[in-house]
Amino acid sequence: MNQRTPTLLYIDDDAALARLVERGLTRRGYKVVHAASGEEGLERIRHADAQASIEDCIDVVALDQYMPGLDGLETLEQIMAIPNAPPVVFVTASQDSNIAVTALKAGASDYLVKDVKGDFIPLLQVAADGALRQAELQKAREAAEAEIHASRDRYAALAAERELLLREVNHRVGNSLQIIASLLHLQASSAAQEEVKAALTNAMGRVAAVAQVHRRLYTSQDLKSVVLNQYLDSLLEDLRRSAEGNRMSRLTLKAEPIEIDPDRAVAVGIIVNELVMNAVKYAYPDGAGPIHVELTSQGEDLMLSIADDGVGDNAKADPHSTGMGQRIVAAMATKLDASVERDPAHAGTRIILKFRRAAPSPGRTNSAPAS
Repeated sequence: MNQRTPTLLYIDDDAALARLVERGLTRRGYKVVHAASGEEGLERIRHADAQASIEDCIDVVALDQYMPGLDGLETLEQIMAIPNAPPVVFVTASQDSNIAVTALKAGASDYLVKDVKGDFIPLLQVAADGALRQAELQKAREAAEAEIHASRDRYAALAAERELLLREVNHRVGNSLQIIASLLHLQASSAAQEEVKAALTNAMGRVAAVAQVHRRLYTSQDLKSVVLNQYLDSLLEDLRRSAEGNRMSRLTLKAEPIEIDPDRAVAVGIIVNELVMNAVKYAYPDGAGPIHVELTSQGEDLMLSIADDGVGDNAKADPHSTGMGQRIVAAMATKLDASVERDPAHAGTRIILKFRRAAPSPGRTNSAPAS
């Protein structure tokens, strides 16, 4: 396919010089259109823009300074106001550099001094070629910037859609887990054997601990983290509601507003559930007593403690115990890369877990079995 011949609009009231420009630039591969005044030149440009056809397109303008009616600078100003205006090479017989500076500031692509014999025509061709290349580069830059903005908009739309889908998934998972917890509660309420009732109640607490994380995620603005004090407060409230009588009426929480990722929040919640239920069953054989949950930060380390003021080491062993709770705590502690210790100075039982705020490096573990 042959490359289209570029069209140059030469705006100058000197008809003889215009004929020289037309002959000279035609030999150099241009189609030249002449306008004898600024007004006529503007009309040609507007007409070409309105037609929006390749045949009528004005690719570059050569504009004289001194003309009757609108002079070159006034015409240049109006050309620059036209959408998608072609590049302009400013041409004048004046040696005044101030005109050149003014024209370039007004938007001209180049500037050159003409003569009446047409010796400037080769320079005009070079300037026109340069203006066309500059215009092409500008269009390419604008197209690239538009594509970047479009890509950012698409990415933002996809991110918003992904967030909406994640929120919906968390909502549905949370609801489903809550239904399972409710079914376990109903089954536990109707169970005749105490061992079965206790096992179902424990299972309900574990499911509720996971459900609370998903509930936090779909009601939060941040889908990547869980605020632990809010999460633990809701979890302990679930435990109070699920407990029989007033055995958990003195369950207290003291926790800082610490944010961690959802997976680690699940592990913390399950550990709290297991150790609180353990304290409910064994710390106070004759009734109920206080159980304290505390979460504090020490730099990048987090300290979680579950304490009671009960019988401590004097607790009677449960012959029906399967040790499931201890195994679950140990597994979740491994997930957190947490150390698990029993406070020997505490009168009752106090279990302390220490772990990093952020996930540990792969392959590193530092856990101990729960007491």
